Amino acid sequence: MRDLQSYTRSGSEAPPKITMVGAGGMSFGPSMVNDVVHTPALAGARLMLHDVNEERLLRAYRVAAKLNAASGAPVILDYSTDPATALESADFVLSSAEFGRFKYWRQDYEIPNRHGARQINGENGGPGAVFHSLRSIKNTLDICASIEKHCPDAFLVNLSNPMSRVTLAVNRGTDVANVGMCHEEPGGIVRLALLLRIKPSRIAAKASGINHFTFFTEFRDRETGEDLLPRIRDLFANNIFDYSPRTLGIVKRAERAFPFTFLVDQLYTPLVTHMVRTYGLVPTSVDSHIGEYLPFALDVVPYHPAPVDTFERLDRVTERFATRIANSHLPLPFHRVGHSLEEVIPIVAALWTGVPTEVLAVNVPNRGYLPNVADGAIVEVPARIDGTGLHPEKMPPLAEPIAGHTATQVALQDLVVESALTGDPELALRAVIEDPCSPSDESACRAMFDELRSLQAEQLPF
Repeated sequence: MRDLQSYTRSGSEAPPKITMVGAGGMSFGPSMVNDVVHTPALAGARLMLHDVNEERLLRAYRVAAKLNAASGAPVILDYSTDPATALESADFVLSSAEFGRFKYWRQDYEIPNRHGARQINGENGGPGAVFHSLRSIKNTLDICASIEKHCPDAFLVNLSNPMSRVTLAVNRGTDVANVGMCHEEPGGIVRLALLLRIKPSRIAAKASGINHFTFFTEFRDRETGEDLLPRIRDLFANNIFDYSPRTLGIVKRAERAFPFTFLVDQLYTPLVTHMVRTYGLVPTSVDSHIGEYLPFALDVVPYHPAPVDTFERLDRVTERFATRIANSHLPLPFHRVGHSLEEVIPIVAALWTGVPTEVLAVNVPNRGYLPNVADGAIVEVPARIDGTGLHPEKMPPLAEPIAGHTATQVALQDLVVESALTGDPELALRAVIEDPCSPSDESACRAMFDELRSLQAEQLPF
């Protein structure tokens, strides 16, 4: 098997073809299109939008056309519901496809908890995430099979969660060159910089771990050179982060109403506070992500808003807004919108042009990048990108207790991925039983597993 982070340019002098799979979704689609449009090195690129839902795809195309036109149409836009047409001769594939996101996420969240699980999210960790992983791996491997058929030399950027498990499955089960990408670290820099009242552009940071469970090893002011980690620790020692019963009451009322629902997800952080105060470790993510891997999450504070509720509300608003934009004939100032926090298109540009760039976080198989994490496990570390591929940075060993929690998740990565690749449900059941957020009663785990398996049978790999 070839090195799946290596890259060889096609040799063509023509601009690249970039195919977006799952382009009908509003989570990544518009930001990816906008980033391509605002990247001069990719001028002339053919940007192909692909989705199996024609109605959503046409809406996405209309939004993309407005983004492109507002900047002078630097890219050639196209769309297709046919995988062969969309993928043929593609140089890059950006994949964020998922079926029935909120329907199944709600099952992943509610059913395990009804059986006694102690999970606060069910998306990337916890027993519910075993099923999210199986569905997402099955779908992504189908996409990879199409890539191997129609554009075997294309470079895949995977955006689908659960990131670590999906990326491991792609690396273990296919010959598709790839990387997994997430925006948590750039988002974490912005969030903490604003709390410190410093412009995010002034921050130089590094972090490492596994996706949604990474911790800053460096956070400094570019202009002064000041190490800002001590200031962050002092910040979280402030009594405003004590989360009194009164604060919990405010949170419960605020999280039901847009736009406060998103602010609650970003700023209600008792678990982040606990990690900073107890261990001196600063997470890049918010509670709804790091709490998926922490079995004591409900012991730190008894109430955590259900992320499936939060993001379903946000999705409804986003969908309505996108539809209005797509159908509007009024000129909109899209040309004033700059790059997003996503690091996907900078990677594409660096691979295509050979001009090196550095990114905050890539998800790749561990090859000594984190010395106290198992070899081959999917880790999230900084990297340099150039015309030959990805060059992840070797980072310091993970601190305890993070290293211990990470080892647990790496073992679960392996079980879930092997279950998906071999079609063996017993391995998935073991992953449910061994997840630290599952009920201790094995019979409850089996009942939970059987119920979810019955409801989601058509989307599972067994």
